[in-house]
Amino acid sequence: MRLDGKKVLVTGAGGFIGSHLVEALVREGCRVRALLHYDARAHRGNLELVPADVLGEVEVITGDVVDPHYVMGAVKDCDVVFHLAALIAIPHSYVAPASYVQANVVGTLNVLEACRAWGARMVHTSTSECYGTARYTPIDEEHPLQGQSPYSASKIGADKMVESYHLSFGLPVATLRPFNTYGPRQSARAVIPGILTQLLSGRTELHLGDTQPLRDMNFVSDTVAGFVKIAGCAIRCEAALFEIHLVFVERLLHDLPRADLEERPEDFPRERGWRIGFELHFGGVVTDGDELVREDHPRVGAFEIPNDERAIGRVLEE
Repeated sequence: MRLDGKKVLVTGAGGFIGSHLVEALVREGCRVRALLHYDARAHRGNLELVPADVLGEVEVITGDVVDPHYVMGAVKDCDVVFHLAALIAIPHSYVAPASYVQANVVGTLNVLEACRAWGARMVHTSTSECYGTARYTPIDEEHPLQGQSPYSASKIGADKMVESYHLSFGLPVATLRPFNTYGPRQSARAVIPGILTQLLSGRTELHLGDTQPLRDMNFVSDTVAGFVKIAGCAIRCEAALFEIHLVFVERLLHDLPRADLEERPEDFPRERGWRIGFELHFGGVVTDGDELVREDHPRVGAFEIPNDERAIGRVLEE
């Protein structure tokens, strides 16, 4: 299914990934309705950072996915719903688990019911947290789901509701489980902004916590491209977006954090036309499409962390 000219709804449109998705869908030629969580201060979140010419093409509405009547009206006339609205952050889920069930499970149920009523297809956003601690690596879509926190359990519940609406009612759905997405508009608590913030503050030693786990990193434009591609796939599919395994090592400022990169073998999303488009460069190794190349390889638009603070500042400004 081609998306140009289609009416689409993006829930969670004020978030990090949601705001970039809104922007990408407008550029794809979609008629975009963006749902923000109602805020008495009328703050639009990261949509405030979307270029004015793009935002001017967007119908912005405010509400709450927990309200089934509101959601029914929000989905009306839409061909595709990109469902990103969720209550996130693992630590808070331990002290307020019921709120996560309401937002993530009940909210998703409301979106499903509205999609079923209006005949819209749904692209549902899950999370890599659903897999819990890896039982094997690399993790693939067959890996067991593990509710290691109330947050991850609520997202698993939401995923299963989505699956049930396809199996029970034939609703066309797709579930994506993005791993670690990074890029502009990301919270400073994430690892890459955290590294840059520490360097810019003048620290000579980085504090990253446990540096042993492997992390799959995708630039936000690549994650969004996955959403757009998979929206046009047939009936039901499940995909985990991951591309590069990064191992961060604590180093002094004059010897910046290094990343050991290796490509994940066989990527499910690639069968649907998704490929990484943004190169990541940490201390001499970059990805270029499907192959790993060295620092002397000619590249365009690489995300590069140079060896002095002034240059790092330029990276942030760009």
